[in-house]
Amino acid sequence: MAGILEGLKVLEMGHVVAVPAASATMADWGAEIIKLEPLTGEMARGILTPITPEEKAWVANPQYVNWYFEFLNRGKKGIAIDLRSEAGKKIMRELVGWADIFMSNYEVKTIEKLQADYESLKKINPRIIYAILTGYGTVGPDKDERGFDFSAAWARSGAMFLMGEPGSIPPPQRGGMMDRVTGAHMVGGVLAALYHREKTGEGQKIEFSLYHTGVWTIAEDIQPALLGSPPGKLVHALARNPLWNNYRTRDDRWFWAAMLQPDLSWGNFCRALGHPEWENDPKFNNLEQRYWNREELIRLIDEVLATKTLAEWEAIFRANDVIYGRVQSPMEVAADPQALANNFFVDLHHNVRPDMKTVMTPVKFVQNPPEVKAPAPEVGQHTEEVLLSMGYTWEDIARLKEQQVIL
Repeated sequence: MAGILEGLKVLEMGHVVAVPAASATMADWGAEIIKLEPLTGEMARGILTPITPEEKAWVANPQYVNWYFEFLNRGKKGIAIDLRSEAGKKIMRELVGWADIFMSNYEVKTIEKLQADYESLKKINPRIIYAILTGYGTVGPDKDERGFDFSAAWARSGAMFLMGEPGSIPPPQRGGMMDRVTGAHMVGGVLAALYHREKTGEGQKIEFSLYHTGVWTIAEDIQPALLGSPPGKLVHALARNPLWNNYRTRDDRWFWAAMLQPDLSWGNFCRALGHPEWENDPKFNNLEQRYWNREELIRLIDEVLATKTLAEWEAIFRANDVIYGRVQSPMEVAADPQALANNFFVDLHHNVRPDMKTVMTPVKFVQNPPEVKAPAPEVGQHTEEVLLSMGYTWEDIARLKEQQVIL
């Protein structure tokens, strides 16, 4: 069955995570993606360079696959061009004429040097949807600062500041987390621009920044800050709502109590813990009283939860309609029956690792289901195929290879 974006043509000049994640999503949804890389390949191809003896042994394994690059670039056609050459720029301009969407997260000064800025490309294709991602935005005192998601979206946005309990070391995020959030916004933005083009015939330039994505992502904390009320860190022993808190069980496992309407859930929670008398205790019988007596209540809850394993509590919680989420390791997620039942992980179709699975994009079109069509391309794997489709001859291709314009 055809993907929902079949017929959409995207030229991606991205590296590492955010832009490649956005175009990988669209590839899963049926779009044709041409990934334009330098002759040496983009940054993500070398991100898993082995350092330790264990890592070097793993890479030396004949079945080794660069999962990092594969995850972000599955289903794309890859071409490798030296854009510093005039012949390379000519190929890029021809691809822009073919494309509906151009996406990049190269530095703005690099984009301009390569003559791939919006003003240049819209002269070639006035209908182009042009999406550019920067670290901090295209104006302002820090517009030229380089930024990855750790620095621009996680640290600068306030998210890192708010993580952990008071006095703890500000924690790092997980790799590429804010990048993938940014990529999702990019997909939404370019598709909205396409809708606008369908109505008006006009192209569009769209700007994204990691910093702005980070601020939007934690807007629940930034919004009160805009009103002069600084948000505080979450502290287990002082949780404003003890039914919205993390707790540890006897087997040293954790879960998150997730009862956002605590008065409605209070009775069920008390019965689940084996203390129905707490339900009408004047110290705990409503949200306000639980707040003023939260230290005592959280201490009591901690003591009760330490008497059973997580598995035992899960059975009790489900029987009593308690809303919670167990804290799982990535290995547990990879084997989670719920994730498997909903096809979170699908075949990558990799020749070296036929059994390899990859994480599927989290949007399920029921009538036009997404699919991973192929593994990520090798550097320049489809250069000849793409150029031939553009009208280049084998003689043209041989000459460009001799000139080291293409791979």
